[in-house]
Amino acid sequence: MSDTSRVYTPEEIPDKLRQLGLEAWYLEDGWLRRKYNTDGWPTTLMLTNAIGYLCEAAWHHADLSITWAKVWVKLKTHSAGGITDKDFALARKIEDLALWRPEPGSPLEGNPRKFVFSRDS
Repeated sequence: MSDTSRVYTPEEIPDKLRQLGLEAWYLEDGWLRRKYNTDGWPTTLMLTNAIGYLCEAAWHHADLSITWAKVWVKLKTHSAGGITDKDFALARKIEDLALWRPEPGSPLEGNPRKFVFSRDS
């Protein structure tokens, strides 16, 4: 079990993000951050609600900013005063949910549009 109150230093965070496969997340102004692009307003709202569901289920809440085709996520453990394992764990869950697509050969077709994609896509 991890120590959820341990605060990571700014120098440790990039390595931890790489280890977890969260390369699109980054540290800025004391927050873990990620921008997701979407294919428009309906997808932005669906992603926002899905992230909200994960945060409520985890009882660890992200700060979200949304606009027509973008969702910005910010994570920090306020009670610990920085980035903890809680933030990394929730970032991993959000990433898995936001970018999930059916596997090739699945009976699920998958959305033919871009839907939700990385900030650099």
